[in-house]
Order: sequence, then structure tokens, then C-alpha cells
Amino acid sequence: MLEIGTKAPDFSLPDQNGTVHTLEEYRGKKVVLYFYPKDSTAGCTKQACGFGELYPHFLEKGAVVLGVSKDSVASHKKFEQKYGLPFTILSDVDLEAIQAYDVWKEKNMYGKKTMGVVRTTYLIDEEGVIVQAMGKVKAADNPKQMLELI
Repeated sequence: MLEIGTKAPDFSLPDQNGTVHTLEEYRGKKVVLYFYPKDSTAGCTKQACGFGELYPHFLEKGAVVLGVSKDSVASHKKFEQKYGLPFTILSDVDLEAIQAYDVWKEKNMYGKKTMGVVRTTYLIDEEGVIVQAMGKVKAADNPKQMLELI
């Protein structure tokens, strides 16, 4: 996980509509950048829907929510449509941001070691500095926790 107080790495990733986003374009706003393992799985769906429900409150506080996984743009589009997600979901198939934010780790799944995304959320301030970093977050609780931190 990256250190609090360090400059957040920039990225250039397509969203669920294929539009490319960079962190730099969100300068002047707080950014909740959350990394999750896979679209439409139980925990990831709970987390995304939680952010979706609270999204108007994030906007009121001058914050945006950006979700990131290694799923494709097409997978993100289905995920967005199925659950009515109102925020941007970024596709990182080449692990550009996932590795830059140090969330690609060895995981132990049923006794088998694999590499994957560890559910991690960063809060980045208006200047692009990491002000909060939460690793191994609980999917259902994370959206509310982040809203309270802003």
C-alpha cells in the first residue's frame, strides 16, 4: 500500500464507456479511488452498490468515486447497467494503476496461491496527495467509512 502523504500516481485508463480518464483531470476534487477484484462477484457488488447509493453525498462533499479492476471495458459496462452504478469504473487490464498503487498481491484462495487485486481504497485530496489508505477493506462497510472520512 502507498504511504499517506505521498503524491498519488497518475494513470490513463478507459472507463465503462471507453472514455480515457487520468487522475490529473480530477485535480481540485477529492477522489475516492477504490480497487476491487472482479465485477459482479458478491463482495464487489456490495461495495459498488454501496458507493452507488451514497454517491450523491460524495458529490455534495466535492468528491468523486472511481472504481478500478482488471476487468474489461465491456465487463464494466454490464456491471454498471446491471446495478445502475452512477460513478466511473476504470478498466486496468494491463495492471498499470493496480501495480502503481501496490494492490497486486499474492492471495491464498482455498490453499492455492494466486496473484490478484487486494481490495484497497485510497482517499486523494484536491492536490493529488494520498490522505487515507485502507487495505483489505470490508466491502459492505467501505463506502460509509469513506464518506465519513471526507
